[in-house]
Amino acid sequence: MPHLFDTLIRCVMLVDGSGGAARMSDIGIRDGRIARIEEAGAIDPDTASHVVEGHGLVLSPGFIDVHTHDDTNVVRDPAMTPKISQGVTTVIVGNCGISAAPVTLAGDPPDPMNLLGRADAFRYPDFKTYVDAVNAAQPSVNVAALVGHTALRSNHMDRFDRAATATEIAGMRAQLEDALAHGALGLSTGLAYANAFSAPTDEVLSLAEPLADAGALYATHLRSEFAEILDAMDEAYRIGRHARVPVVISHLKCAGVPNWGRSGEVLQSLEAAQRWQPVGCDCYPYTASSSTLDLKQVTSDFDIQVTWSESHPEMGGRLLADIAAEWQVDMMEAARRLQPAGAVYHCMEDADVDRILSHPATVVGSDGLPNDPLPHPRLWGAFPRVLGHYARDRELFPLAVAVNKMTGLSAERFGLQDRGFVREGYWADLVLFDSATIRDAASFTDPMQPAEGIAAVWVNGELTWQHRAATGVRAGRFLPRDARPRQS
Repeated sequence: MPHLFDTLIRCVMLVDGSGGAARMSDIGIRDGRIARIEEAGAIDPDTASHVVEGHGLVLSPGFIDVHTHDDTNVVRDPAMTPKISQGVTTVIVGNCGISAAPVTLAGDPPDPMNLLGRADAFRYPDFKTYVDAVNAAQPSVNVAALVGHTALRSNHMDRFDRAATATEIAGMRAQLEDALAHGALGLSTGLAYANAFSAPTDEVLSLAEPLADAGALYATHLRSEFAEILDAMDEAYRIGRHARVPVVISHLKCAGVPNWGRSGEVLQSLEAAQRWQPVGCDCYPYTASSSTLDLKQVTSDFDIQVTWSESHPEMGGRLLADIAAEWQVDMMEAARRLQPAGAVYHCMEDADVDRILSHPATVVGSDGLPNDPLPHPRLWGAFPRVLGHYARDRELFPLAVAVNKMTGLSAERFGLQDRGFVREGYWADLVLFDSATIRDAASFTDPMQPAEGIAAVWVNGELTWQHRAATGVRAGRFLPRDARPRQS
């Protein structure tokens, strides 16, 4: 007689992604989906082909990393060990205005698109080609994608230090509309970066106009996260109102020492905007950021650690101040000599991160950079850090709230159909973990360490990670946009 379930996960503490109370449960999986949820012990083990004893560990939806730069890595390195090892089952790519598709390069990828890889990594002149490549690679995680404004600019403009012309905007819009037709989640911008900073608001307003009819959204790395952050947030709200779409403010932070302590007014701005339009944000659980080595951010106010340098690779891992002292130049000159390069900026304070991370509008995104030789530890540790350091050890919020910020709320905001909750009929993206021991092991000095306390991970019903190792099964797929109304 055929079994009723492919897999039965027994006697787990179910935290279902809704933010509600945990309960002891059995979960039956069939054909990649959650087929039945019952009280613990209620499902006969003989009805399943495979039985996993939960022993009271926590079972939650797989974590959704809403802010990644895994665009090319999901194809080139489909094992996706940094993500699956910490319980992430879905990544959203195409953030900060940079995406792998649609892109046709004339030379080397411009900053910050070089964060995604060298020129040979950009093989996707249209969005459908990228979708097909993801599905062919079958990574260990699901993939959903935004289209980057800077990527579109690179396809149509001869230089970036000016506004796009009407003809160039029309070309960008045509590519965006094609991507939306093939399931893109929406448009992202990275207006703080030099190659998008010269784009006036009107350029983005025009480009964003097709989003509403597609049921898409607008995500933005703000034009400033420093002194002008409130003006930058107002610009984002204006674009969302004009386009009639939800706004997601990427990695919301108060960066720079003069900005420390402003999280209260920043969150007041967000709450005021929410009265008129759908607005949310994401945040990573660290007081340090990471990106390319930006001359505008060079300062002696906080430590800046160089993560890579094409011109001086031997300087990777060292502090910019120490490099400048060794070369007997100021920090700005040292940063110029290191270009192109990447860096970690220890530019935030704990209290601001606490306020932003705990706000009801905030979901979690790692913003990890998988191509960095010495990556920020968030690449491997962001989600376990929320559960271990912030929820358990610091008691910043309950476990169920932490899980909601990494699963259900994320799926609702980005329109990921039948994901983000442990509910009958939903896809079986699941993570089994020990709430008493889960923690991030990655550090700034040793960043490529898998998390502790993750017992097992399922993607689309397939056991993908167990006993601190990949099982060899990869069941991820591309997730097209769900155009149904989203909650903000």
